[in-house]
Amino acid sequence: MQTQKYQRPPFETALKEWQRLLTVAGLPADCEWILDDNLVFEKDASTPAGVRLAFQTQFTQRPADLAPATYDFFSDFEARLVFYRLGTANGKSVCLILCDPVFETRGDAEGFTRRDEWFISFYPGPDAAIEEITDAQRYKNRIISGRPLMDVDFCMPAVVLREIEVHGRALTTPERFGVKVVEAWQRWQRSSDV
Repeated sequence: MQTQKYQRPPFETALKEWQRLLTVAGLPADCEWILDDNLVFEKDASTPAGVRLAFQTQFTQRPADLAPATYDFFSDFEARLVFYRLGTANGKSVCLILCDPVFETRGDAEGFTRRDEWFISFYPGPDAAIEEITDAQRYKNRIISGRPLMDVDFCMPAVVLREIEVHGRALTTPERFGVKVVEAWQRWQRSSDV
């Protein structure tokens, strides 16, 4: 865990640094921001982990402000933030914002550029393509569980951004359960009114 003081900059400042690092690495500085819901894992025996990572943008909605909203939410945590690039698709860098104490141990040897005064790291990743899944059947058949833990597992799920938009904050587990119960009750009421 970080022991010295840090000051996270506004999102726009961190984004400019991220784009500068991408440009220096010869990678596209234009970013396609995604969330947990956009990740697609498929079985692939040719990889060491037995899974292949791709992404999709057609089957789940993304808020227009997902990058600044994710940054703002994660900035409240006492854990390292990471601007993380998965690869290139359609001429853009496909990126996520991650947050977890596990990234405190990552540095140059693992490809992470640290800005300790911000408590942020940047991972431009390899100059490789990442496939965008557009086939609904492939998306439906994606791996949901039973795969190895990966860096990308520390990204933001869309449901949290929706909760912040609706309730002004992320809900607790009991509150999420309560919302589901109310929604089920409302569906039951509507069906009995017919």
